[in-house]
Amino acid sequence: MGKLTDRREQWLPNETDFVSSGKGRPAKRPNIVFILADDLGWGDVGSYGSLHNNTPAIDRIAAGGLRFTHGYSGSATCSPTRISLYTGRYPGRIPAGLQEPIVTRDDKTGIPHEHPTLPSLLKDGGYKTAMFGKWHAGFLPWFSPIKIGFEEFFGNLDGAMDYFSHIDSSGKPDLYEGETPVEEVGYYTELISDRAVRYIEDYDSDQPFYLQINYTAPHWPWEGPQDQATSAKVTAAMQSNPLTALFHFEGGSLETYQRMVASMDEGIDRVLNALAAKGVSDDTIIVFTSDNGGERFAFLWPFVGEKGDLEEGGIRVPLIIRWPGAIPGGRVTDVPVVTMDLTASLLDAAGVSPDANYPLDGQTLLPWLLDRDASPTRVLRWRTREQGAIRKDRFKLLFDRQAKPLWGNLPVAPGPRTRLFDVTSEGREKADLILDFPEVAAELLAEWERFDSELLPYPERFPPGDPRTVVRPD
Repeated sequence: MGKLTDRREQWLPNETDFVSSGKGRPAKRPNIVFILADDLGWGDVGSYGSLHNNTPAIDRIAAGGLRFTHGYSGSATCSPTRISLYTGRYPGRIPAGLQEPIVTRDDKTGIPHEHPTLPSLLKDGGYKTAMFGKWHAGFLPWFSPIKIGFEEFFGNLDGAMDYFSHIDSSGKPDLYEGETPVEEVGYYTELISDRAVRYIEDYDSDQPFYLQINYTAPHWPWEGPQDQATSAKVTAAMQSNPLTALFHFEGGSLETYQRMVASMDEGIDRVLNALAAKGVSDDTIIVFTSDNGGERFAFLWPFVGEKGDLEEGGIRVPLIIRWPGAIPGGRVTDVPVVTMDLTASLLDAAGVSPDANYPLDGQTLLPWLLDRDASPTRVLRWRTREQGAIRKDRFKLLFDRQAKPLWGNLPVAPGPRTRLFDVTSEGREKADLILDFPEVAAELLAEWERFDSELLPYPERFPPGDPRTVVRPD
């Protein structure tokens, strides 16, 4: 434990509050490397105070970049956040974003081909594009990364996959090169890292590149790099009960989780080294974040809630941006940002305009990051089938469509419940301030209801017995 304490002292107190250098935008368009972890909790990396995981590579990104203490995912579950990243818009603007996560395999559940995306806009703007890892935004033959602008793809389509046998939640192989099924031997986290490193090493174009690296780590099933025996057990169980076996309910441990995070971090270290060896580190934007909050073995303190919840534990995630040629390193900020802001910011950095017919819901951060403009101020909004949330300044309003007991089995009045918190001082979301600030609560509730009305309505729930009520490969 001493080594972990030393590492926390090394990474956390040495940061300073962010102040823009005011240098403006570099003349050269940057490369972009976006690293997306899967179900990684707020406190699961060293630079966010992890008590369990050593993550020196991710901490290197933080030491040379800007660490956000109020970074949020676009949703509390996997598919909607990925949709918000690729489209730059609230996931509820398209039907696929209403599945939390996507489980339906048909020609309607995915990102529409005509919808502009981060990769398609960058590709049209002169970028080379590639994605390695988890997709989970629609299934073949109708949807894939190739169909929304990625020129290269190696990875899986479903929300979960065994790390060694590479079977998905339906019990079938789920590894693709482009849109062609392939077989590869190896631990999936390492395979993703291998492909990302090879892409950087082999890159010989004068065009800038956008590389999306989507790890499945540390998502279940709980398997580290040496856990082939566990994989064999999970894979065999899939043959008898494919609806639940991949969840690995009876397995996993904190030590296994640590090994999964460590393997991802080692791959990220290789990516950083490949960028340095290529001589492009200073000209490359690196974004590191998670698709939503963690679950079973994640370290989420001081927050409550987890993946699937709109409490802070479900949507506040590690978020780091490094751009050595433009942003001062070793900085930290408490300015709230959300996934869609990253989309807008990366397009802005690339000098690429969004499609006016599909206005972005995110806001570019570059005037603040590079030009010494004031930090962005606006309202952040979330919606799930069960909850709604809205944050403005220090206040966050939580709306439960059906109230749940606050403690144990204490009875609650039926119907919806609204609560108000100051998440800058009380991230536990226990001190309800709604009686102290009724006007604020009323204003935010009205704003959230307007937002809710702008999005597509949720369809009726799946009928009892439908497999989609059981399988949640997020």
